[in-house]
Amino acid sequence: MHILIVHDQKIPVAGYGGTERVIWGLAKSLKELGHQITFLVPQGSTCPFASVLTWNPHLSFNEQIPESVDVVHFNHAPNEQIKKPYVVTIHGNFGSDIKLNVNSIFVSQNHALRYGSNSFVHNGLDWSDYGKPNLAQKRTHFHFLGKAAWRVKNVQGAIDTILQSPHERLAVLGGTRLNLKMGFRMTWSSRIQFYGIVGGQQKLELLSLSKGLVFPVRWHEPFGLAITESLYFGCPVFATPYGSLPELITPEFGFLSDQQEEMTEAISHASDYNKQDCHSYARDVFDALSMAKKYLKAYESVLNGECLNTQEPQLLDKQTPKFLPWNK
Repeated sequence: MHILIVHDQKIPVAGYGGTERVIWGLAKSLKELGHQITFLVPQGSTCPFASVLTWNPHLSFNEQIPESVDVVHFNHAPNEQIKKPYVVTIHGNFGSDIKLNVNSIFVSQNHALRYGSNSFVHNGLDWSDYGKPNLAQKRTHFHFLGKAAWRVKNVQGAIDTILQSPHERLAVLGGTRLNLKMGFRMTWSSRIQFYGIVGGQQKLELLSLSKGLVFPVRWHEPFGLAITESLYFGCPVFATPYGSLPELITPEFGFLSDQQEEMTEAISHASDYNKQDCHSYARDVFDALSMAKKYLKAYESVLNGECLNTQEPQLLDKQTPKFLPWNK
């Protein structure tokens, strides 16, 4: 099968790039399964195991899809009728006023159900890019991983949770000590270290030294690569019970609560979780090869003329209030 993967960001990823890591691992696994892969991505992209076509935003997709392609995998919705069989992965949340593509695939079951769909594939990663973590080494801090400037990610909740503990420390990956985007907000405590947007070896080292991920999001998280990346490094997850979180995190791998005091108490027992079990769970369940095999079933469905949804998915219930509860 010749599969065209379409994305509006360059590959390979230079920094964090969650979606770029997912489609890279997907393409690599599909290639290993014997399929021909082509990317349609912005100028400057390269890939050693797949053909790369430069996406021209001034031309229609139909004009840029090679005749030899069997199925097209979009990572953002096309605004035209695509002539080839295709699927669209929905990576984020959309409002109730937007109808999504009938061939949409969501990234968790919760994500799909909120839009009246049963079509989903969990994100997977190529763990060979992450190396084999040393699960026996001493852990020195907890971590937050995400775009801290997004208020729904609730970095302040993670900071408050740590500071309520007697002596724990937090590494904030994805934020800065002074945040002007959220008004003048300055974190003074020396127990909180900020590393900005990190990727590569620095991120891997910080995760390998972490006791756990503190992730008190205040929205319905579609999936959360921060969760599976953290688990891979043996880190249990301490988070709010929203979106995909109850689907991904059972009591064996972390603790869910919307109460800050309960979360602070839970992190004091972080050492009770088995690092090897957390690692094995991420490695074996949320890997790129497993993801690729599930996407192949979706490709086969659209190649057979089927639609992945009976109607255009649309958000069933608008999130009210804007931020889900977090009780200090």
